Amino acid sequence: MTPAKTSHKQSMANKTALIITSIAEPNNFLQALARGCREHAFEFIVIGDESSPPDFQLDGCRFYGLAEQRSLEFQFVHKCPTRHYARKNIGYLIALRDGASVIVETDDDNSPKQGFWNERIRRQCVSAALAAGWVNVYRYFTDAHIWPRGLPLDQIHSVIPGFETLPKLDIDCPIQQGLVSDNPDVDALYRLVLPLPQEFRSDRRLALANGSWCPFNSQNTTWWREVAALLYLPAYCSFRMTDIWRSFVAQRISWVNDWAILFHEPTLRHDRNTHNLLLDFEGEVPGYLHNRSIGEALDHLNIIPGVDHLGDNLKLCYEELVRLKLVGEQELGLLDAWLNDIDLISQQ
Repeated sequence: MTPAKTSHKQSMANKTALIITSIAEPNNFLQALARGCREHAFEFIVIGDESSPPDFQLDGCRFYGLAEQRSLEFQFVHKCPTRHYARKNIGYLIALRDGASVIVETDDDNSPKQGFWNERIRRQCVSAALAAGWVNVYRYFTDAHIWPRGLPLDQIHSVIPGFETLPKLDIDCPIQQGLVSDNPDVDALYRLVLPLPQEFRSDRRLALANGSWCPFNSQNTTWWREVAALLYLPAYCSFRMTDIWRSFVAQRISWVNDWAILFHEPTLRHDRNTHNLLLDFEGEVPGYLHNRSIGEALDHLNIIPGVDHLGDNLKLCYEELVRLKLVGEQELGLLDAWLNDIDLISQQ
């Protein structure tokens, strides 16, 4: 498949879109994000679901309830289950159709720091971890004993190379994970037994290159248009793993294209919505048990370099996750719809 290209009617130059899925009223977080989008010329797209307020109104925001979504031209809209975070994919498709060159995503319980609105720079000269295996990136930003959601539990005590020993490289980072302050993205096990809030230092950036794994989430993540196909969030898996398993697939495909994943200073503050931690724990069990083996399985796949092969590589990765019985077979039809929509956008 080919990367999504701009419409002849619209320019992609420096056009940034912010994507959220939400069933909330226009709360303080959404209002702050909308205000920032107005001030910094971001497109702001909110994707609703069955429980969304029917009269959602927020200046500076384009809200798509289910009726508006179903009027769209995308195949994906009609195949994706409702009441699911994977409907966020619809927001990505809208942004791409409308010419976004950069897509930023977050959630409706995050408030932006000033740095959140800074221009995103794709190519970075930063310290980089090469062929390091599983890396607890959080330990580069704090001395606290903390790890990101999705890190294999047998890696939470692993020693990481000293930051000062890492080479500094000029490296292409079309996927960038910003950290969040106060209530960072940690798993239910951490939340049940260890302290919050936690803060991260703001004077470091780190790129994970070929052979270095770390889960990243969908709370504060930037994607350039060239890698847009990799935005795909799977629907037929554990809700607590959808963005984590997406991150493993994206990392594996990135390696063969000489792309790195950038982790950078916190630019959002997280005031987490109410969660049932035991239900979160239950949803994370597939990850606790299988995240390491997922990495091993993806590592053995014959991933082909080149932007034109992103779609084929995605299918190969998800076929493997289906074979491992971690993702349902229905995912493959949904993925086909996603890739068809991406191709349709590229032809406009």
